[in-house]
Amino acid sequence: MELNFKGRVAIVTGAGGGLGRQHALALAARGAKVLVNDLGGAVDGSGATGGAAQAVADEICAAGGQALANGASVTDFAAVQAMVQQAVDAWGRVDILVNNAGILRDKSFAKMDMADFALVVQVHLMGAAHCSKAVWPLMQAQNYGRIVMTTSSTGLYGNFGQANYGAAKLAQVGLMQTLAIEGAKHGIHVNALAPTAATRMTAGLMPEEVLARLAPEAVVPAMLVLAHESAPTRTIVCAGAGSFEAAHITLTQGLYLGRGDDVPEQLAARLAEVCERTGEQVPRNGSGQGLHELRLAESAAAAV
Repeated sequence: MELNFKGRVAIVTGAGGGLGRQHALALAARGAKVLVNDLGGAVDGSGATGGAAQAVADEICAAGGQALANGASVTDFAAVQAMVQQAVDAWGRVDILVNNAGILRDKSFAKMDMADFALVVQVHLMGAAHCSKAVWPLMQAQNYGRIVMTTSSTGLYGNFGQANYGAAKLAQVGLMQTLAIEGAKHGIHVNALAPTAATRMTAGLMPEEVLARLAPEAVVPAMLVLAHESAPTRTIVCAGAGSFEAAHITLTQGLYLGRGDDVPEQLAARLAEVCERTGEQVPRNGSGQGLHELRLAESAAAAV
């Protein structure tokens, strides 16, 4: 099945370069009308020019596609609302949102300024929330929407010197989980992409031969799958160097230990059993944990 996006309208944030640019180009090449958003700042978020977004929009138009440029900061909700309206005024709808905008302010947590922590969270998490909120009523009204969050292996698994980035990126997964549940009855599918790609945000972090394998283009197929009408929902797809995996937040089978005075000691002694991953599950929603715990308690009571 060819993944076709004809008639679809997409917004891609942080699309002035790197991975976002590749996302925008790929969607346009497959028929989507694309609003290219980029503040035009440096990797750390400083500065702002509209030139990067315009250059990508021009590139799409030169190839025969349809595109508009937008220089809004995703941290500014009013500007984001105006960005969405720009797409609606031009094309009448918004079908796809790829939340890709981000910055880095890396330092070890001991040396990190909390203003840098807050700014990274503001761009990645609040930026994704602002953009998702702005398109949400449109997608509800048309009973169709595809939202792709950009998470990270740092958010999923941690990385030295990136406490702010990791916190913001895993928070996007939490946002995805709930929006997917709330959007289901309106045909809105929400997923997360964890890319490994060589961009200006990773420059200097790896040898050149490794970076060459991690071309951003290799990640794009995963975005296309998650943004397409056939997309799953509540799925975390990891992608890099032409390989694809899925990440899951799971719940182990665990143990029932009751509420006795010695439960702390029992738990300490049997923690390895609690962490044993055989038979782990992926709960359908947050209440799944509580239901599982109640079942363990009921089973223990029935066995007495």
